[in-house]
Amino acid sequence: MENDVKHLDSAIGENLRRQRLALGLTLEALAEASGVSRAMISRIERGETSPTALLLARLCAAFGTSLSAFFADAEQPASPFLARDEQPVWRDPDTGYIRRAVSPSGTGSNVDLTEVEFPAGARVTFAPQTANAGITQHMWLFQGEMELKVGETEYTLQPGDCLFMPLMAGITFHNPGKTPARYAIVLERRSGF
Repeated sequence: MENDVKHLDSAIGENLRRQRLALGLTLEALAEASGVSRAMISRIERGETSPTALLLARLCAAFGTSLSAFFADAEQPASPFLARDEQPVWRDPDTGYIRRAVSPSGTGSNVDLTEVEFPAGARVTFAPQTANAGITQHMWLFQGEMELKVGETEYTLQPGDCLFMPLMAGITFHNPGKTPARYAIVLERRSGF
């Protein structure tokens, strides 16, 4: 997966701007709703910086959408097929985790598939977001080990383990191992998301 990372900064910025304008939001209004500075939003929209996963999650919450839905909007035109070499790949500049959007976009499906490679020792915490109410996900671990905290409950996953969780809960992902972890996220949105 490492060699497949594409530079999506420009596409992310264009998608962010398109969604902001579609909702009739000014830079100031989005900054207030998301808690992300106007200057940072402007830099992302111009493709000058790559947003972190936490920053994107805050922007998506302000839009009332999920991270998977945000990336789906930046993907290729609608098609029931998406070849591996065309699947958008994004690296979180903060933790180095790599996210591959596997699902073809624009199909109308309420399910998104994502492949993740999570570096050894990395940790990311997503705060609870009411905008994610009704969105659930399964995490299916293929390689390595992961520790997750969903709300106040902690889980340790080994290869083959699967964890179901609501996206609305605060979630911490942590790889306590010495090698990268690899897993799939199967996200399901309620109709209308």
